[in-house]
Amino acid sequence: MTPKDFFDFARKNDAKMVDLKFVDLLGTWQHCSYPTETWDESTFSDGVGFDGSSIRGWKDIHTSDMLAIPDPTTAKIDPFFAKPTVSVLANIIDPITKEEYTRDPRHVARKGVAYMKSTGIADTCFIGPEPEFFIFDEVRYEQNEHTGYYQIDSVEGTWNTARFEEPNLGYKPSYKGGYFPVSPTDTYHDLRGEMTYELMKLGIVIEAHHHEVATAGQSEIDMEFKDLLTMSDQFMWFKYVIKNIAKRHGKTVTFMPKPVFDDNGSGMHSHLSLWKDGETLMAGEGYAGLSDLALHAIGGILKHASALLAFAAPTTNSYRRLVPGFEAPVNLVMSARNRSAAVRIPMYSMSPKAKRLEFRCPDPTANGYLAWTAMLMAALDGIQNKIDPGKPLDVDIYDLDAESLAKFPHTPGSLEEAIDALEADHAFLTAGDVFTDDLVEAWVNWKRTEELDEMALRPHPYEFHMYYDS
Repeated sequence: MTPKDFFDFARKNDAKMVDLKFVDLLGTWQHCSYPTETWDESTFSDGVGFDGSSIRGWKDIHTSDMLAIPDPTTAKIDPFFAKPTVSVLANIIDPITKEEYTRDPRHVARKGVAYMKSTGIADTCFIGPEPEFFIFDEVRYEQNEHTGYYQIDSVEGTWNTARFEEPNLGYKPSYKGGYFPVSPTDTYHDLRGEMTYELMKLGIVIEAHHHEVATAGQSEIDMEFKDLLTMSDQFMWFKYVIKNIAKRHGKTVTFMPKPVFDDNGSGMHSHLSLWKDGETLMAGEGYAGLSDLALHAIGGILKHASALLAFAAPTTNSYRRLVPGFEAPVNLVMSARNRSAAVRIPMYSMSPKAKRLEFRCPDPTANGYLAWTAMLMAALDGIQNKIDPGKPLDVDIYDLDAESLAKFPHTPGSLEEAIDALEADHAFLTAGDVFTDDLVEAWVNWKRTEELDEMALRPHPYEFHMYYDS
């Protein structure tokens, strides 16, 4: 779509407003709306100004002016405004130098794809994520000098089997019992269906939706694989649609990996495949039908996994999920079919075109632009350096004893460990100037000062249980 096509699209849909959206460093959409008549074709080259110092992890106040350049190819009708509104995504540039901003996540993804092409290894990186989330009826939380608590509730929560509901019909998925019963136990089929239909209206192809393992409304909606930049854009729409459809029905959605204690958390298993000239590079005669290139890509992801997780599992809560016993992939090994491995090779289809790797450690708090680009960079590093992924592990990892498990590397035990790993191992990310040192430093500083330090200062509610009567 050209700028002219953009205005034709707006007129066709009687849209008198434009909503411009861009993503901040941590992966949250920001937006500002403009009457369509205030834009013309030059807006798509000159951009619109905004205050970059008010965006998390971006500019200082003395260099705050920035420009958002709308990308007309991303135009869609926003489904949640009362009147027709064209939504368009933007790229960010510096108004003085006219250079693209190094901390703009969409810019990072675009650079990653360009770098991949420049290596001659591949021309397309396909990403297929499986984002999981919880649908709650209510959430309450507070944190101040004398109070610290959270409380969640769900009509599906197994803890509500005795609640007075006039009448309580008892259809509550048990802990680890939500995969995947029909109604009436699955009460959210129609709600997920509405989310799916809305996503499909936006041109997003959906493969499936279903209840997930945990109690309390855990759900999954899977998008068909797309090229990395397209999928990163779609993932922003995905979160936006899911949350707003839930709100429409008086529900609330969280993509937090571990909001429910002692039950499965929400992951975002991410499938990756590399193609060139319309042909897959992943199929071959090696383990699980993979090519040497694919195995080396897995080697790169496993080698750099701890640093990758600083972007792919980027919250303190992420490491409540990455613990043994809840189907979480805490051991950095590969395996065909085995869901307890960090990298799985799906075996649903024997077609060479279906060959891919599945990195199971990411979760949906990730910024897709950064997490999937980091995965691509690790895979390319593995291919360029022919990194051996090690022997596959085709047994149930959770049945191994401690001595056997100790032989395998494992995921970081905390966000702090992942951030330390990123600081020590990020040369693979800065190849081709895809991730800049400036961005890595900004990410590390934000995570340490705004999240890790803040968490370390506060007493935890469970500490009262353990220590109050000491």
